Amino acid sequence: MVDERPTSATGPTAPQPGVPEPPAGVQLPVRGVWSAPSLWVLGVHGGAGESVIAGLAAEWEAADHAWPRPVDGAAAPVLLVARTNMRGLLAARAAATQWAAGIVPQADVVGLVLIADAPGRLPRALRDLAQVVSGGVPRNWTVPWNESWRLGESPTLSTAPRAARRMVDEVHDIIPNPRANGAS
Repeated sequence: MVDERPTSATGPTAPQPGVPEPPAGVQLPVRGVWSAPSLWVLGVHGGAGESVIAGLAAEWEAADHAWPRPVDGAAAPVLLVARTNMRGLLAARAAATQWAAGIVPQADVVGLVLIADAPGRLPRALRDLAQVVSGGVPRNWTVPWNESWRLGESPTLSTAPRAARRMVDEVHDIIPNPRANGAS
């Protein structure tokens, strides 16, 4: 059986010439980092779910709402995370634009995870904006509402929604876990 998970990019995979920088007031800061996890999980606004998504894989690290810039100059694989409310989607658009404009060249954006901000279907305006924002990054995933995460339950892959487990598997296909391959 062929694995049909969509690990290939459906959007831009690198910054694009001519994309204007977003206003300085909406840009995420850049922070020098010493560690080198297999993936940085970057919540593009407070309450995005950065620590929840980072908690789904031991080799992933929360970026603390700032673009990581490895002090060794290496590229940093980054997974953007936002909620599906208007504030979250606008923050995701600003972060994607910041990356697309080439002002965070050390960031290698893997994609965007949109976490439902409430149970049920998104209103049309939010669905439309989510579709536009998702088109500006290489890949995108949607994780449904999870009441247990809202109540403070620690995220685990075994109890995560199926969409979150699938996202983790697909990201692992894109960014292999060096620990799983015997590297230290």
